[in-house]
Amino acid sequence: MTGKPVVWVIDSQQWPRAYLRVELDERGFEAMGYARLSEAVADLRLAAAPRPEAIVLELHDQYLEPILLEGLIRSGVPVVLLTGGMERDEGIAKGYGWAAVMRRPFTIGSVVDKVREIAGFDSSDPREKGDGQGG
Repeated sequence: MTGKPVVWVIDSQQWPRAYLRVELDERGFEAMGYARLSEAVADLRLAAAPRPEAIVLELHDQYLEPILLEGLIRSGVPVVLLTGGMERDEGIAKGYGWAAVMRRPFTIGSVVDKVREIAGFDSSDPREKGDGQGG
């Protein structure tokens, strides 16, 4: 563990997941990747797993059982949901209390900006969490 804030990226597609992880790493986060939602939810239940500040979930090609989605939301970790205009289950994007829903088209940079926003990082250094008041 590096002391950097942790963000989990859940995406079944290797390269988009890798590109987002690299950008998060460049912007001061420790990004962990998961191909399947079920793997991430299982790790959320483990006390030994590093607790993320935020989770990015790409809906495309995920096995979306309601129990998995509920487990993700019950964890209390803010989730940025990435979705297209024609997802197979549009109701998922409207339910579950996501911290943010981003619809295509979006850039990797805009996803990272949204993660920073919902995780409460207002300064250029994500390790400086706070309200921007100084102290």
